[in-house]
Amino acid sequence: MTCTMRLAYDAEAIALGAKLLRAGKLVAFPTETVYGLGANALDGQAVEGIFVAKGRPADNPLIVHVGSLGQVDALVDTIPPLAHRLMRAFWPGPLTLVLGRSHAVPCVVSGGLETVAVRMPDHPVALALLRAARVPVAAPSANVSGRPSPTTADHVLADLGGRIAAVVDGGHCPLGVESTVLDVTQCPPVILRPGGVTLEQLSEYTPLGTVTDQDHASLRRSPGQRYGHYSPRTPLVLVEGESRQEIAEEITKRITRCQRRGLRAGVLATQENAQRYGDIPILVLGSYSDSQIVSARLFGALRQVDEWGVDVVYCEALPEVGLGRAIMDRLRRAAAGRDGKGG
Repeated sequence: MTCTMRLAYDAEAIALGAKLLRAGKLVAFPTETVYGLGANALDGQAVEGIFVAKGRPADNPLIVHVGSLGQVDALVDTIPPLAHRLMRAFWPGPLTLVLGRSHAVPCVVSGGLETVAVRMPDHPVALALLRAARVPVAAPSANVSGRPSPTTADHVLADLGGRIAAVVDGGHCPLGVESTVLDVTQCPPVILRPGGVTLEQLSEYTPLGTVTDQDHASLRRSPGQRYGHYSPRTPLVLVEGESRQEIAEEITKRITRCQRRGLRAGVLATQENAQRYGDIPILVLGSYSDSQIVSARLFGALRQVDEWGVDVVYCEALPEVGLGRAIMDRLRRAAAGRDGKGG
C-alpha cells in the first residue's frame, strides 16, 4: 500500500507535487470547487491509475485542468469563438467546456469519446501546481466513486489514503460543488451539469439548449452524470415542497412516523426551520435564501451524517435558482432511489 503524503501548502510542496505528477503519480489538490485527484493528462497509464484508485467506471470521462490558456490548444482540435469568449469571461473559474478532442489526449481521459472536458480552476494551490507541473492534469473529484465529493484534505485521506502518492492541503474548498459543464460542440450549447457558474450567468453570453436525463449521448460527454454519486452511507431522503413551511411540516410528519416505528432520524435543515424538528441530530446547512453558504457546507454535511448512527436522514429542498440548481442536482443524486417510504 502506498503511504500518502500530506503536504502543507508552500513552495516546497508545490515543487514536490509537480514532480510527482510528471513522474506519473497521483496527487490530490484543492480547487475552488472540490479537491481533485490529478494525473498527467497526456500519460495514459497515469490516468488509468485514477480509475483504479477511485473505483471509477472506465467510460466516465475526466476533466482536464490547465494552468494557462496556451495549454488548451494542444488538447482540442479547435476552439470556437464562443469558447474563447467564455474562457475570457469565466476562467479561471468553475466552468468546464466540452470541446473536440485532439489526438494528443489519450482516449482513457475522455471515456473513448471524441470530446474532452477542459477547465482552468480558480484556486491558488491548483494554479501553482498546474503551472509548476507544466502539463495538463486530468482530475475528477478525489473520492471513492459514488461517495460525496471531498472539500477538505481530511475527506481525501478518508477515502484515498494509501491509494495515492500525495495530497496538497489547501484548506476547505470555498465553493463546495463542482464546476458547471457546458457542451460547446452543440449549437446552441447545453449545460450537461449545473455547477458554480449559473445558468443566469451563461445566458448573458449565449442562448442555451436543453438536455434531459434521457439524452444519454449528450450526458455521456459530461463527467459524473451517468452513475450514482454523492451518496452518504445513511439513506438520504430529499423532501421538496412549495414553501419552506410546507417542507418542514412534511419532514416533521416523517420524523414522527419514524419514531413510532422505533427508527432514528436526522435532518439536514435550513436555519429558518432547524428549531422545528425537536431533539434529534440536526445539521444546519445555512439559510434557505443563501445558496453560497449551503453550497460550501453541502458535501461535508453529507459525510458527517454517517457519524450520527441514525436510520434515515431527511434533507430540505432549496429554491432552484442560481447556485440552487447545482445544489438540488447533487441532492437528488445523493438521494436517488430513496423516497422515504420507510419513514
